[in-house]
Amino acid sequence: MNDTLAKGEALTIGSADQIGAAWEQIRVGLRRDCGARTFDGWLRPVSLGGFDAATGTLRLDLPSQFMADWVRTHFSERLALAWRSVVPGVRRVLIGVGAGAPRTAAEMPSMPVEEAPAAEDKGGLYAAQLEPRYRFETFVVGKANEVAFSAAKTLATAENVAFNPLFLHGGTGRGKTHLLHAIGHEFRNLRPGARIIYMSAEKFMVEFVAALRSNETIKFKQQLRSADLLMIDDVQFIAGKESTQEEFFHTMNEIISAGSRLVISSDRAPQDLDGIEPRILSRLSWGLVADINQADLELRLNIITKKLEALPDVAVPQDVVMFLAKRISSNVRELEGALNRIAAYAMMSGRAIDIEFTNEVLANILRANQRRISIDEIQGKVSDHYRIRKAEMTSARRAREVARPRQVAMYLSKQLTPRSLPEIGRRFGGRDHTTVIHAVRQIEKLRAQDPELDSDIRLLTRQLES
Repeated sequence: MNDTLAKGEALTIGSADQIGAAWEQIRVGLRRDCGARTFDGWLRPVSLGGFDAATGTLRLDLPSQFMADWVRTHFSERLALAWRSVVPGVRRVLIGVGAGAPRTAAEMPSMPVEEAPAAEDKGGLYAAQLEPRYRFETFVVGKANEVAFSAAKTLATAENVAFNPLFLHGGTGRGKTHLLHAIGHEFRNLRPGARIIYMSAEKFMVEFVAALRSNETIKFKQQLRSADLLMIDDVQFIAGKESTQEEFFHTMNEIISAGSRLVISSDRAPQDLDGIEPRILSRLSWGLVADINQADLELRLNIITKKLEALPDVAVPQDVVMFLAKRISSNVRELEGALNRIAAYAMMSGRAIDIEFTNEVLANILRANQRRISIDEIQGKVSDHYRIRKAEMTSARRAREVARPRQVAMYLSKQLTPRSLPEIGRRFGGRDHTTVIHAVRQIEKLRAQDPELDSDIRLLTRQLES
């Protein structure tokens, strides 16, 4: 069913008080998990458009088609999972444009959302709903990603492949999800009756737990294991989840043994995935492991040029294009987001896009890109300082000589990176975000009481920022 709503389309309102209270709770969680900058720029403008209690359909509205497209692309699954966990009666979330939203000639045209495949022949409950814009022809290829691109296209198009599974890895925002959706589109085009399932590892975990609670694990297993193509995004999120990993391992084996195709993505190579069972890592390494490296300047320029083709009414001078490509280097998604942001602000303000305007609109993003400190760097530096093995950062050991450095590393990760509390917890052996909160508060308290610890943290901060 098409998930793009026409402007002004209404849904019957039901359980308004419950929905309103839930929305406030969800907004707090989104701001915490996504960070104030992303929340204020894209999610704060989201408003409740209506709820149909009979079908469990909730509509969320944004003030423009441009913003609705962006939120749908980047947050539709996160919003759906958040609503399902807070209000089980919400079974579907639609993202559209509010009735009073202004439209301008410069606004990016709405992209059609594909019909969801029929349950009986396209993968049932977990059938892939693929993002129309994420196709091979819209993926910009360069030295950083050409191996991953070639492997992805081969797996999608070849009658027989010499590798299975395909494991794609690379840092956040480098195009892994784009390639997964592109594989799905190409595979479906060549095999119209194929059963294709795409889901994040987080959704895999949520759905598996829900199946356990409702005694529907057999149905869950049958749905996933009957896929002709199964794609799991961000597998690092199942770190430390033993029962989920058990089911994941058996699903992998069934898919591969049946001759179906499996694609997995992660932010790290298999050997660097902490908290994942060795037998899963071994299975992942059997296939083809392809990395997506940080985009070089040429690739970043090409990505901006390709993006501007979809914004024909937005005039971005060449000096601004070069400025963006040079200053935002670590994350392609952030680069595209920055371009969307200046285009949106230019539309709303009527100002011309130049270097001064770009600096003003992207001040926080540009400042964050001056020196990007990673959690991995922090863990390594703290481990060296306290003379413990880096692996202890993700271990279950609670001895003081290990636990205190781990808390220091969590504290520094919160202070020196833009990562959310849940993401920090996952990078420390799949710990809950409440563990990170406790560590931060504990170190803050101890710094005021222990001059030696305070000195350690000041020294580590200087070393990491230098």
